[in-house]
Amino acid sequence: MSDIKKVVLAYSGGLDTSCIIPWLKETYHCEVIACTVNLGQPEDFDAIHKKALDSGASAAVTIDARKEFIEEYAFKVLQADGLYEGKYLLGTSFARPLIAKCLVDTAKKYGADAISHGATGKGNDQVRFEITVKALAPHLAIIAPWRLWSIKSREDAMAYAAAHHVPINLYDEKQSDEEKKAQKYPYSMDWNMWHLSHEGDDLEDPSHAPHDDMFLVTCDPTKAPDQPELVSIEFEKGIPVSVNGKKMDGVDLVYELNAVGARNGIGIDDLVENRLVGMKSRGVYENPAGSILYYAHRELEHLCLDRATLHFKEMSSVKYSELVYDGMWFAPLREALQAFSDSTQQTVTGKVTLRLYKGNMIAHGSESPYSLYNEEFVTFGEDEVYNQADAQGFINLFGLPLMIRALMTEKNQKE
Repeated sequence: MSDIKKVVLAYSGGLDTSCIIPWLKETYHCEVIACTVNLGQPEDFDAIHKKALDSGASAAVTIDARKEFIEEYAFKVLQADGLYEGKYLLGTSFARPLIAKCLVDTAKKYGADAISHGATGKGNDQVRFEITVKALAPHLAIIAPWRLWSIKSREDAMAYAAAHHVPINLYDEKQSDEEKKAQKYPYSMDWNMWHLSHEGDDLEDPSHAPHDDMFLVTCDPTKAPDQPELVSIEFEKGIPVSVNGKKMDGVDLVYELNAVGARNGIGIDDLVENRLVGMKSRGVYENPAGSILYYAHRELEHLCLDRATLHFKEMSSVKYSELVYDGMWFAPLREALQAFSDSTQQTVTGKVTLRLYKGNMIAHGSESPYSLYNEEFVTFGEDEVYNQADAQGFINLFGLPLMIRALMTEKNQKE
């Protein structure tokens, strides 16, 4: 660590990462480059840039990674049906490897010796950041201040900031109402265009229901319109490409579906999850666009995938989700499972319509040129393609192991 002359810091503009800037300079006598990654969170990036410099950074970099985030990460997880423990759409989990990749790229550009982050020693993010750096740039040192410094609470951080002339808040003149509201919230939040997570404060007791006024993305379902809304999504090879007949790129499509889902109270998930580091945590997630896309994508897979592939994919998606949750984005197994998923998506093309109503989604029809549903075979009416007498031989062979076992049991009982 004594050789560290320049550090790239994952910078959010919040209290913790702002305190990290002078702490790094004081501890390692190094330069600090603050790197902020735009993943669609509603932030004033100009104000964050200024705050980084005012906090002591020698340079501040903002990277707009929204397109890569949605099209190379979110949609890849969507294709794989990545859903951790049946609820969590992994919005923070696959954001961290991309942020870490941006940090590594910035470190190479500036000739930095180390990467630093503001993740605590209790959470999953420290793992996600650090193993990504190890996978992409193993020569870089990693500095995790929360595992090293004497700051233990928000009060300590506030005192440290005051002593080192660190600005506490962002500059108010450009802040939106959403940003000002978020700064007053008691929860620890991670916000990007795919999701918003809430943790801490009263949510630490799982018996406490989320407050109706806590939602910053979607709305309380009871306050959604009294009339249902239909929304149609078209997919090409498992990738969403249009909403209500309008072609869009990934970023615009997610923004559009966030708006559609939010006004109908879609996308609220309350989960007590198993963290990688061994403890359970409680989080409330807001995923309007993601929830709509997962539901629609799954409907289309039911139409287009054969039984064996669909069922195996259900099993593989559990392992895939664990790998993404654990930050193993660049692991060979995640990449191999992604290749399998990509292969299954070659025929997942078509249109799905959903009916949205007060937090609920109901399938409203789906169609595909690759549909495996064949009415001629499945009809309850008369047909000329299926001989029902063939079922007798199938049942005899399918049930043969059970029949042989039963005969063996009867023989042994008689003896």
